[in-house]
Amino acid sequence: MADRSGIFAGDDPFALARAWMAEASDVEINDPNAMALSTVDADGMPNARVVLLKDIEDGAFVFYTNYTSAKAAELDSSGKAAFVIHWKSLRRQIRARGIITREDGEQADVYYASRALKSRHGAWASDQSKPLENRETLEQALEDVIAKHGDNPARPPFWGGYRLTPLELEFWGDGPARLHDRFQWRRASVDAAWEITRLNP
Repeated sequence: MADRSGIFAGDDPFALARAWMAEASDVEINDPNAMALSTVDADGMPNARVVLLKDIEDGAFVFYTNYTSAKAAELDSSGKAAFVIHWKSLRRQIRARGIITREDGEQADVYYASRALKSRHGAWASDQSKPLENRETLEQALEDVIAKHGDNPARPPFWGGYRLTPLELEFWGDGPARLHDRFQWRRASVDAAWEITRLNP
């Protein structure tokens, strides 16, 4: 067992991630739940973009997007992804790699209904990642959505969540003279026990 203490202590990586997120929520100016999500396309070309982490469950991390987007196509094709969350204010980060599954049931409905109305309309209006002739076309699409769906739009069938169930996590904390603390949690499968290793910085 790695010699963990202080901010790294604990036997549940998801509880640890929630604790770090709670701390970040108190000090990060904007979007403490922003994470850089990495995928690969059918040719193995990597891709990355920032998305918002919306839930840390007991066994997975959940985020939402348009299922017709480029990221969704890559997630569905490979069934795997990675992310990093970096908090400059805390001088910490979490990295994860794991298995991807869709969350397009009741949980996705509940989250969609909790979003601001403009964001719900926007989910309908945007054909995400597809070419757009001009801004006016998008604004007209939004007006059409508002006229059609009103003030209580249902979740679009092409919009929902993804759940990343990690096989590997790393908790990183800034150290003096670039001698950072790094603890890697790894398991062979989603049902296996975690092995924790301290890594060189």
